[in-house]
Amino acid sequence: MTGSTIGMLIVIVLYLVMMLAIGYRYSKGNKTAGDFYLGGRKLGPFVTAMSAEASDMSSWLLMGLPGLALATGIAEPFWTALGLGVGTYFNWLIVAKKLRRYSYEIDSITVPDFFANRFKSKAIVGIAAVVIVVFFIPYTASGFSACGKLFSSLFGIGYIPAMIISAVVIIAYTSLGGFLAASTTDFVQSIFMSVALIIVVFFGISTVGGLDVVMDNAKSVDWMLSLTSANSGGEVVPYSALTIASTLAWGLGYFGMPHILLRFMAAKDEKQIPTSRRIGTVWVFISMAVAVFIGVIGYSLVQTGSLGEISNFDSERILVYVANILKEHGFFAMIAAGIILSGIFACTMSTADSQLLAASSSVSENIFKDFLGIKISEKATMLTARITVIVIAVIAMVFAADENSSVFRIVSFAWAGFGGAFGPVMLAALFWRRANKQGALWGMIVGGVMVFVWKFVVRTAFAGTILDIYELLPAFILGGVVLVAVSLITPAPEKEITDVFDKVNKA
Repeated sequence: MTGSTIGMLIVIVLYLVMMLAIGYRYSKGNKTAGDFYLGGRKLGPFVTAMSAEASDMSSWLLMGLPGLALATGIAEPFWTALGLGVGTYFNWLIVAKKLRRYSYEIDSITVPDFFANRFKSKAIVGIAAVVIVVFFIPYTASGFSACGKLFSSLFGIGYIPAMIISAVVIIAYTSLGGFLAASTTDFVQSIFMSVALIIVVFFGISTVGGLDVVMDNAKSVDWMLSLTSANSGGEVVPYSALTIASTLAWGLGYFGMPHILLRFMAAKDEKQIPTSRRIGTVWVFISMAVAVFIGVIGYSLVQTGSLGEISNFDSERILVYVANILKEHGFFAMIAAGIILSGIFACTMSTADSQLLAASSSVSENIFKDFLGIKISEKATMLTARITVIVIAVIAMVFAADENSSVFRIVSFAWAGFGGAFGPVMLAALFWRRANKQGALWGMIVGGVMVFVWKFVVRTAFAGTILDIYELLPAFILGGVVLVAVSLITPAPEKEITDVFDKVNKA
């Protein structure tokens, strides 16, 4: 291992130690399950905003999104990013404040809690908890996989050991510090992610000889800068209006994303939400635009031979390749390379920790206590919460054992799962007085099941046709239609439920 590699490793280790220190710091403040899973509703506006968006971005911001742009052109990542940006804004605008107020009024500390208390249904809490576990395990696995790819590429160790080491760090600070540790580390990690993006852009442009060279190389092929076509295995394929619409549908996923919705519920004061909305939305638009542009720069780096000879080239590792070049340009460049790699860890860890908490809360709080009715003490609840974090992480590590899995594709499936199952239910819970427990339950089931049906049956059978669209769009629409139809043909919600609804909406 060279001196520059050792120096870069020291930067990464210092970063990981800082994350563990934050976990230890907040471990002493967790006295109840509410503290562990929702931080006692103490998040300020900046931490609320940046922890929500950092936990949202995951490894696909610095690996999946640039890698997709490099491999296929900007069409899919551009429309995906646009949909996510718009979805981010409207989630903050119409959901955040009302969810904070409503969840406080009915004393809910998890998303399944909120659904169960809003609709007065024990069945809903069980189904919602299962949905969270089913879709968060592969989502978390994608983060572990990204970390494994990173360590393996850098230091020449096997993928499996590298992935396990990364996962252990995430498990440690999450199980120690709970929600406040995860939110605080997310805030710090958003800074690392931002700095990493900036360094890669400037170094990449400088390495290939300037912005003009980057753009000339991008324009040399028909697909790189096109918004209506993409590269697929060396062939240019059209990106139809329906495909664009289904890709924009990524934005619908925000309304059902538990780890983001929890940040709204944990805000210290609903009056801070507009400030958090501005901070979070601006950061999301800028960071995703830069990530897509890095894919364009990456194409130029490949074409000019600036990356050198790389066996088994993986477009999702473009930032790793850039860091490996940068580290050889002196002490400060080595530090910058360490920051880039820490940024990749940051975007991965910021999502994985939130997913672990959301999944463990679904098991320990919603399945054990709410659905099964198991009565345990507060101390036992905390122990169960921490053990559940570890168990779910271990299962995710098993899923992450495949080194060749695509970070972007795994995230897109899990994102569709939450958007289809929870999105229509969350909007109905907050804005439709007539929505009842039967409608919410069947809307959730149909939306979640449709993600699997469309992904593995419809898209497989009709690949390349008009039906080959992102599964979130049909799942969200059908789940919403079923929710409305079932609510209208079954009895209206009880007066107790509508009275609370009216109180929240008059506040």
